Amino acid sequence: MPQPTDQLYTIPASYRRMENMHILFWLLKDIGWCMLWKPLGLSMIAPTLIIALIITWRTRDIKAELAHNLAIVLWISANSYWMVSEFIGFDTVRVWGNVTGKHLALLPFFAGLLVLLYYYLVQKPRENRAEPVATL
Repeated sequence: MPQPTDQLYTIPASYRRMENMHILFWLLKDIGWCMLWKPLGLSMIAPTLIIALIITWRTRDIKAELAHNLAIVLWISANSYWMVSEFIGFDTVRVWGNVTGKHLALLPFFAGLLVLLYYYLVQKPRENRAEPVATL
């Protein structure tokens, strides 16, 4: 049960509809990838990524939301790159040593992880220290 000091996070209905549409596009993209339906998978990259960027921009003033939504943008980027590498056939091509085209998707995956690590190890502790102490 929420405590009286808990802050409420609310979003406008139009934002929620956009988030729901984002989930639909993301699922269609991954279904296209899973089923090797290249036109579906490739055509869903742009709407999925654009909506993720819009959501990230709209929540930029809430540091926790910004960090998580930025990580999602990077995740979708990595995921989309990986899908494209498989569809085009350079996923197994060696680009450097044992690193293949598919492994390059790790760059945005790790970038998203770094964003979240920064949030949880640096930003969130700062926010917790800055919270006012209740006085009687």
